[in-house]
Amino acid sequence: MATQEKYLNPYTDFGFKKLFGTEANKELLIDFLNQMITEQGTITDLQFLSAEQLGRNSFERKAVFDIYCENEKGEKFIVEMQKAEQSYFKDRSVYYSTFPIQEQAMSGNWNFQLKAVYFVGVLDFVFDETRDDEEVFHHEVKLIDTKTSKVFYDKLTFIYLEMPKFNKSEDELSSRFDKWLYVLKSLPKFQQRPRILQEQIFKKLFSVAALAKLNPEEVRGYEDSLKVYRDNINVVDTAKAKGIKEGIKEGMKKGLEKGLKKGLKEGLKKGKAEGIKEGIEKGIEEGIEKGKAEGIKEGIEKGIEKGKAEGIKEGIEKGKAEGVKEIAKSLLNMNVPIAQIMKATGLSENEINEIIKN
Repeated sequence: MATQEKYLNPYTDFGFKKLFGTEANKELLIDFLNQMITEQGTITDLQFLSAEQLGRNSFERKAVFDIYCENEKGEKFIVEMQKAEQSYFKDRSVYYSTFPIQEQAMSGNWNFQLKAVYFVGVLDFVFDETRDDEEVFHHEVKLIDTKTSKVFYDKLTFIYLEMPKFNKSEDELSSRFDKWLYVLKSLPKFQQRPRILQEQIFKKLFSVAALAKLNPEEVRGYEDSLKVYRDNINVVDTAKAKGIKEGIKEGMKKGLEKGLKKGLKEGLKKGKAEGIKEGIEKGIEEGIEKGKAEGIKEGIEKGIEKGKAEGIKEGIEKGKAEGVKEIAKSLLNMNVPIAQIMKATGLSENEINEIIKN
């Protein structure tokens, strides 16, 4: 064989159906379901049903399940191993659940009582909406009343196991359910059965999964299935890498556009603020210069006006003084006594004597 692995990969169609989909190994499926679904009681037996479900007429779409079975109470179980992420996997699981519901219909007088239907999805991917929640990987979904948060209908259950989130080590396994998930996720990596998996059911699982025990026909079937599985992984990885590359390119473009828009907005805001500040400073400077010039001009004009006023006043006063002296001279020429001239002009005796001398 091309592979160096010792045990089957349960994520391949061949590996999953070899472990869980054969009559000889159905006790593995019974134990797995009993660890995951406890509300319906212990499953003691399972009957495998046809995996291919046809519509009610030739125009209706059919469904092909990985594993479809029924327990001793008539309850139905659809078990799917989903390797690649699918956009509408939840829709698909709801669609699949309609087949075991419809096939319970009875002709004639029927009261519509149904047996429970369980859809179990073992997923090799995580849902986008729960990607950030690393703690919850086991989802159990029922119809609930959104007002009371209580189960409204308990006969339709969807169970999803997001296997990439299960990261417990061997020492951290605390339940049989943990052990089952540990085996499903790590089986191809084992070179021997881990010491913690000593229960009889796991002894059988490792015996069934041993590649060395496959006959030549099974080897060819497994290798074909393994090739499909690896091709799917390569397709998904390539799509992811391309998506990341395109995402980076688109992100850079949008980031640049957003950055330019934001930069322009912030630049305008900052430029406006700096422009106002510079304008105020320049305005103040120009205002001071203009104020100085206008102040000087106004000062000169006011100085001239004041000079004119004071000159006129001084001239008037000087003119008055000269006039009084001329009157005094005329009175002296008329031989008017000095005492009378003093009284008439308001001049002092010394001022009149000065006039006489000159």
